[in-house]
Amino acid sequence: MSNTKDNTIVIDPVTRIEGHAKITIDLDEQNRVDDARIHVTQYRGFEKICEGRPYTEMPAMTARTCGICPVSHLIASSKACDAILAVRPPKGGRNLRRIINLAQIVQSHALNFFHLSSPDFVYGMDADKADRNIFKMMQTHPEMAKEGIKLRAFGQKIIEELGGKRIHPTWIVPGGVSHTITEQMKQNILDQIPEAMAIAQKALRFFKENLPKFEKEIETFGNYDSLFMGLVNKKGNLEHYDGTLRFMDAQGNILEDGIDPRFYKDYIGEAVEEDSFLKSPYFKPLGYSKGMYRVGPLARLNVADACGTPLADRELEEFKALGKGKPVSNSFYYHYARLIEIIYGIERIEELLGEKQTLDENVRAHAGVNRNQGVGCSEAPRGTLFHDYSVDNNGIITGVNLIIATGNNNLAMNAGVKQVAQNFVDGSNVTDGALNRVEAVIRCFDPCLSCSTHALGIVSSRIELRNAKKETIKVIDRR
Repeated sequence: MSNTKDNTIVIDPVTRIEGHAKITIDLDEQNRVDDARIHVTQYRGFEKICEGRPYTEMPAMTARTCGICPVSHLIASSKACDAILAVRPPKGGRNLRRIINLAQIVQSHALNFFHLSSPDFVYGMDADKADRNIFKMMQTHPEMAKEGIKLRAFGQKIIEELGGKRIHPTWIVPGGVSHTITEQMKQNILDQIPEAMAIAQKALRFFKENLPKFEKEIETFGNYDSLFMGLVNKKGNLEHYDGTLRFMDAQGNILEDGIDPRFYKDYIGEAVEEDSFLKSPYFKPLGYSKGMYRVGPLARLNVADACGTPLADRELEEFKALGKGKPVSNSFYYHYARLIEIIYGIERIEELLGEKQTLDENVRAHAGVNRNQGVGCSEAPRGTLFHDYSVDNNGIITGVNLIIATGNNNLAMNAGVKQVAQNFVDGSNVTDGALNRVEAVIRCFDPCLSCSTHALGIVSSRIELRNAKKETIKVIDRR
């Protein structure tokens, strides 16, 4: 921590997230928080890098935007390529894509809850920063730390079983998947489900039992009115692979429903802030920035009528009761929603493996270029993901637009950072616990900044505290 004569706090880097960002907190003349913003400091260039490449390379290429959730990009990219080919993969191929995507969601949610966020739940927001990490948990709570590793490994092993490797598998291709699975592969996955489910349910019990310790955080951690967006299936239930887009307002009114993702540009605008490499999508009918919406597990559970699996539906009923007839608005409950989605993912994987078509030999459709544009949309762990490709008649990419899940949450993350800073940061006495809360609201959203941008230079984050004249008075560097 270093001091300057000016009145700004800078948190740089933001810790325990995936990627690189800083937070700037501006103070007024009375040393009260006037504003706060998150700045994504990585350069993002994949949309231009992809131009001139054959469309067939896009799934494997765009998966490289992220090593945390490459499967999500493989799914959305392959669906965009399906649209260019004008084909629908066979049922067996679609089932296998769904399974590997759910495995990605389970392992990613486990990473956020156990490795990145649970140190705050175990030790408290005001604990020494040297203790707020998974390594300390290995010493004091070894069983919980091991269970987190096991649950994440459950998802990773499924990815490896189906795709051939845990990171950047090439198994998901335009038209479906490259090969079917065997009965033994199916059984290998089924054998792991009881332990994974037991761990997930135990983690959910732990979280709910510890909620009373965080009453103040629950009231102020990104607790504001916003829209919510997510995919739903034909029944209006939770959907991650296919379906249509639904927008819901803060009162629970459905603003738009049944939107074909191909027409996302009719409803989603994209703004660019000069202080961040992460763009700011918004709901077009309300304009920027009144059209702020949230995506991801909290939004998906809010917009869905049901999950569609027994255990998850039971938990969803309890979750929705928190909103008292309205959507659950507090971003602290992203953690709650994330754990429910883990349970849903495990249940749904088991259901899909039980379907006869999952082992069909026919898992891929073949065709040439039939359209010059294709949009692929799916739900990544962090929210709705769009891949939009334009190609010439030879299948060469002429234009790419990506809206990454984290980008969809950009306006909402900034609103959360400001709210938490105004409630916990005292410019006259800046504490580490207060700054940790500012970072913790970002962890609620589980941003994947290495996914939504691309890094150049030193990996770090910085928090700046600025006065009413926008002069920096305090800088906290974390490397």
